[in-house]
Amino acid sequence: MKVRLDPSKASPSAYSALFGMEGFVRKASKIEPSLIELVYMRTSQINGCAFCIDMHSKDARANGESEQRLYALSAWRETTFFTEREQAALAWTEALTLITVGHVPDEVYEEVRREFSEEELVNLTVGINTINGWNRIAIGFRMCPGSYDPHAKKRE
Repeated sequence: MKVRLDPSKASPSAYSALFGMEGFVRKASKIEPSLIELVYMRTSQINGCAFCIDMHSKDARANGESEQRLYALSAWRETTFFTEREQAALAWTEALTLITVGHVPDEVYEEVRREFSEEELVNLTVGINTINGWNRIAIGFRMCPGSYDPHAKKRE
């Protein structure tokens, strides 16, 4: 697969804007870093974004996530490996990422509201929006999976 273009070079301002959202999610949102990685990886699985699956599985492992949970993430409902808070976030992630399927059912909203404050829920939603944006950039411009190093300079 050949990379179509480097979006960070083609439009540094646009890339910077998305990194601004990313920075908010990671630093100011107060959502647990481990949960952010699970949400980012699950979104990327749904969207079929190999570059982002590679990146977020590496980041999750670097931050102590177990192989077992990462391998089971696409079937999280079938396991006992995830907390109620994580399950609610994953259900919310799937509903928002697959927005054309059901338009976020009330029961998913009620589940996530039991686990997250209003502020956390908005911040989690911004995170889901952010990774969906990154997925579309990576897929659209064919960013090459396998090249990401979690130990290199940390993302903003």
